[in-house]
Amino acid sequence: MDGTGARPFVIDPAGRDIHGEAERIRALGPATRVELPGGVVAWAVSDQALLRRLLTDPRVSKDAYLHWPAWIKGEISPEWPLFAWVAVRNMLTAYGPDHRRLRGLVSSAFTVRRTAALRPRIEAITAELLDELADVPPATVTDLRERYAYPLPIQVICELFGVADEATREEVRRCADSFFQVGRPAAETAEVLAHLQEVLRGLVADKRAHPGDDLSSALIAARDEHDAPLEEHELVDTLILFLSAGHETTVNLIDNAIFALLTHPGQLALVQAGRVSWEDVVEETLRNQGPIANLPLRFTVEDIDLGGGLVLPAGEPILGCYGAAGRDPLVHGRDAGTFDVTRPSKEHLAFGYGVHRCLGAPLATLEATIALPALFGRFPGLTLAARPDDLLPLESFISNGHRALPVVLS
Repeated sequence: MDGTGARPFVIDPAGRDIHGEAERIRALGPATRVELPGGVVAWAVSDQALLRRLLTDPRVSKDAYLHWPAWIKGEISPEWPLFAWVAVRNMLTAYGPDHRRLRGLVSSAFTVRRTAALRPRIEAITAELLDELADVPPATVTDLRERYAYPLPIQVICELFGVADEATREEVRRCADSFFQVGRPAAETAEVLAHLQEVLRGLVADKRAHPGDDLSSALIAARDEHDAPLEEHELVDTLILFLSAGHETTVNLIDNAIFALLTHPGQLALVQAGRVSWEDVVEETLRNQGPIANLPLRFTVEDIDLGGGLVLPAGEPILGCYGAAGRDPLVHGRDAGTFDVTRPSKEHLAFGYGVHRCLGAPLATLEATIALPALFGRFPGLTLAARPDDLLPLESFISNGHRALPVVLS
């Protein structure tokens, strides 16, 4: 039992029913106590208005080293399944002046202009992947997540950061899977962060010796030339943020959008007829099937009175329920769970909000708005090769997507 007199809701680490679980959490109130994997208790916030408010509240921190007493006292073991989400030191986990320093440095390199300049390359990679799919024998079942939704974002993000070595790309992929699929053995989870940091330290050493026209080289130059505004460990952990978490949202976005259109042929017909845009498809997918269901963690700097007698005590962790917020009936009505590309308002928090809003959001949406029309234009008879209910979700309560997306191309 917790301080409110109610037993915390136990989160399923495997994410076997993300949306059903979100509804049950929402029914417990806009903020309610939940038990995370490993027995850590946090406040889950599913109400969109409240989550938006807390994401901009200076009394809410991302820095466990400053504002989570259990972390500061050493009570959180490195074998905790979510350890890597809290231990890294980059702009995702920074607070106050540190966050402004880190985000300002990264945003100066990861500009809108640089993102827009990637369009020709994204289109070329997309065309190459579609050519490979065109060689698949007729009537053959193909995993479109593995063959299309995954390779496009990982190739784009690796090229953007100058990761040319195929072995390094595979290591990034393996480690990213471990970060998001928190149901894996604790020993594996404990090792993966240190291993990825070692891999990326090698990348940094190579880029320092042989700089190129990429973001890794730009960040290294900033770290080496401007009174060290970026510490070495922050540089490595920033690369982890972009190379692992940075592409996961795009993979799931493309996966979920394809699945939604294949299971809602009327909606697909609307976009193919030009009655709605592909941007509408992307925004409704982000709202209805957000690529990140739940994001750990934030921490209360001081007591926060939410009204109605509910107070978040200082030093408590907060779990942002982004998937639940996208389907909030107070915002989207009784049909909030319905995929509808004609919906007038597609308001969501899929990329966060406020000072921590994802810098990679424009890149993710650009990739999706290129990949989706290209796929359905090349294979207009594309069909799902399994019953929708038979597709298995990712083994994660954080990442929302499918383990595989079997289709038949036509």
